[in-house]
Amino acid sequence: MNDKYKIPYINACIRAFARRFSLSVRSAFQYLYRFDGIAFLDEYYSSEHLQSIDDAVEDLIVLCNKNGGQLL
Repeated sequence: MNDKYKIPYINACIRAFARRFSLSVRSAFQYLYRFDGIAFLDEYYSSEHLQSIDDAVEDLIVLCNKNGGQLL
């Protein structure tokens, strides 16, 4: 994690995802971790952080759904 804003960005995405689905932050993290959302945010931070948090949440929904997640 070279960028000092990466962890706060990932945290903000997790919190936005939790709000979107009325989940606790912990449940949102566990879901995103299980279906590779956290890995996605880490790997593609350089391009994802240039978009809005809402766009990142939409990307996470698509990714996690492709990886077997059932939240829609």
